[in-house]
Amino acid sequence: MKEYLKRGITSFAISSFAGLLVNLTIDLIANLTGHTGFVSMSSDYISLFPSIVLAAYVNILLYGVIGATFAMATVVYEIERMGFVIQSIIYFVITSSVCMAITIFLWQLYKYPAAIICTLLGFAVSHVLMITNEYRRIKADIKVINEISAGRE
Repeated sequence: MKEYLKRGITSFAISSFAGLLVNLTIDLIANLTGHTGFVSMSSDYISLFPSIVLAAYVNILLYGVIGATFAMATVVYEIERMGFVIQSIIYFVITSSVCMAITIFLWQLYKYPAAIICTLLGFAVSHVLMITNEYRRIKADIKVINEISAGRE
């Protein structure tokens, strides 16, 4: 469990920093190309806070929470008596629940039902691609292990 907490803290830091860099880059490019005063946060989100600075800090903090969730939720893959597909479904439910809640809050998606559906579909497609890729990798690893085992007999 200590390892997953360490992963969570590391991922929190990396995700927060990456989110800061992405927002800063977007803001700089937009402002340099003539969109003076552009901020890469929705005005509805910003209005929830007493200042734009506090909104930005919370935004960065929430990026970190997303990263920590993805890292710490991998603990589900350590449950040996559970199949890979079930583990992947549980991982999807955990990570998508956290990500959707944060995304809905940050982007104020509850005002745009179609955007909620599109975002959830984006999460689902991303997870299906990741699960498929990992399944193929595991299957190839098992094939190699079986070939090595067969060669020893």
